[in-house]
Amino acid sequence: MAFFTHQVCRGFSSSAVRNVVIKHVTVIGGGQMGAGIAQVAASTGHSVTLVDTNDDILKKTVKGIEGSLKRVVKKKYADKPEAGEEFIQKVLKNVSTSTDAVSVVQGSDLVIEAIVENLKIKQDLFSQLDKAAPAHTIFASNTSSLPISDIASSTNRLDRFGGLHFFNPVPMMKLVEVIGTSATSQETFDSLLNFSKTLGKTPVSCKDTPGFIVNRLLVPYLLESIRLHERGHGSKEDIDIAMKLGAGYPMGPFELADYVGLDTTKFIIDGWSQMEPNNPLFAQSPMLNKLVEEGKLGKKSGEGFYKYK
Repeated sequence: MAFFTHQVCRGFSSSAVRNVVIKHVTVIGGGQMGAGIAQVAASTGHSVTLVDTNDDILKKTVKGIEGSLKRVVKKKYADKPEAGEEFIQKVLKNVSTSTDAVSVVQGSDLVIEAIVENLKIKQDLFSQLDKAAPAHTIFASNTSSLPISDIASSTNRLDRFGGLHFFNPVPMMKLVEVIGTSATSQETFDSLLNFSKTLGKTPVSCKDTPGFIVNRLLVPYLLESIRLHERGHGSKEDIDIAMKLGAGYPMGPFELADYVGLDTTKFIIDGWSQMEPNNPLFAQSPMLNKLVEEGKLGKKSGEGFYKYK
């Protein structure tokens, strides 16, 4: 897919500093994704500032990162506990926290947003940060379903705006989808690709289309599995077993939907069906809607397609 960066990005304005070397990273959002991104960036020698709305959230996030690092060390430094402890302290020294995003971004090479999947909230955040960040600073969103170009439209740095879609859990998952819009400069796109590689991840180049690559294929697959069951063409259990043993998937579609969260799956399909109302792949599922309405959201709520209590 390397052709994308040459075809789409050629001819657009280049970033203020060519091939920005990313040293200081600001991660906005101390949730599971933000914490994972911060951990991986700090583990690979980047200076990371983690931003959220209050110190209590940030303390909890840093504690979570420390716990995650301990699990990494158990495997990686099984025979060298002292070296493992040294690694943990080194990584944690690379992480600082703040509740003031505007002041923090003034010293950032890259700002990665990992907050709630709400376009207006993301636009408001980036609009504010755009006024404070230096000219060379690259902005990126970790959104899984919203168009990057829509988020970027709230800023004056369309050429220095892209997507970095990490996968959960970030420390374990090797893939990063790097998304460029029609306005993303080649220099910015290359910087995001190179940054992903320095994290030890494997980047893939994506166009700014609904769901990029993974979710664009995965979400319709989950919905079609549910429709198959709705039509009475297979039980949940049989469909899950069939895809695990027949296609080699580690989880069946109903198990995976429960793991992802049925509310998350519904949120994505709702957004896409608004964008493309005539696309049958994005059609609503009455069964999914009913489960979400009843608060049966999957593993996190104790019940979804399956019970977990």
